[in-house]
Amino acid sequence: MTAATDTAPRTRSIDSRGGLRPGWMTIAAKEFADHLLSVRLYVLLIVLGIAALIPLYFAAEQIRDLADAASGTSAVFLALFVLSPEGLSILRVDQFVGIAAPLLGMGFAFDAVNGERHMGTLPRLLSQPIHRDDVINGKFAAGLLIITVALISAMAVIAGFGMLRLGIAPTLGEILRLGTWIGLTILYVALWLAFGTLLSVIIRRAATSALVGLGVWFFVAIPQFGQLLVSIVAAVISPGGTTAAAQLSALGTQQFLLRLLPSTLYREASSVLLNPTVSAITTPNTIDQVEQYQQQLTPLLSLDQSFLLVWPHVVTLFALTVGCFALAYARFMRQEVRA
Repeated sequence: MTAATDTAPRTRSIDSRGGLRPGWMTIAAKEFADHLLSVRLYVLLIVLGIAALIPLYFAAEQIRDLADAASGTSAVFLALFVLSPEGLSILRVDQFVGIAAPLLGMGFAFDAVNGERHMGTLPRLLSQPIHRDDVINGKFAAGLLIITVALISAMAVIAGFGMLRLGIAPTLGEILRLGTWIGLTILYVALWLAFGTLLSVIIRRAATSALVGLGVWFFVAIPQFGQLLVSIVAAVISPGGTTAAAQLSALGTQQFLLRLLPSTLYREASSVLLNPTVSAITTPNTIDQVEQYQQQLTPLLSLDQSFLLVWPHVVTLFALTVGCFALAYARFMRQEVRA
């Protein structure tokens, strides 16, 4: 960055009402307006809608076929998000959203900084009377806000479609669980938004950062490829054996490695929040643990009990998000920007 840019006065921008407003809010407002008019928003909304409505249709048909048996079952409305056709577990709303939603984060972040640099507008932007960190903070805030609007809109359409197909309304407890799951989804997408921002800072070309981000998403967010990669690594670390104890130990190693992937954390947390009958997410590693697990009852958990069960997952996703954004922030603040 030039010396003239570094010594530019740092003030707050004045909004239309005459008050003082932080610089990052000015950047965020401009970026949010640009996102609302961008083609990528509507393309990604279509992708997210298709990814959710297709499994939702199959789940609704399955519930309608079992209407008599499901009439007295609790959390019937939430079953729309966790049911899938037999043999096609991937056709679940929560899993499909978990695969497609990260594209929202990558789509609004892969060119956040390097796009400005490529067009030559970054030096002029940084020469304005704002702090340098207002640029990256404002861009991240605008991306997160537009993603939140997109997710809430898509989930509202899904809920309306479900009520129309089933003719039932969600209870207060189901609404709270659904709202908590949407919050978890926003956090999960924020992780990919921070990761995309990091790529846009450290990689000069937007096309290259998009390819790298899609490659990471392909092997991490899609369950089949992530499990294949983890199974190969787990086979090297813990090859297992012919005894039941050795096989359980190998399975425990594989589950531990899978939980290093944010997609696994999101899927497990989603299953617990959307299904009150799920009371455990750990995999038994010994014969004694298997016997204890088989003797456990399956009571209906309240929302706070389910949230306590997935609290480590939420903390881990939050820490990963903060870590990715902190790396992007530190790298951007140290980069030299020439006119």
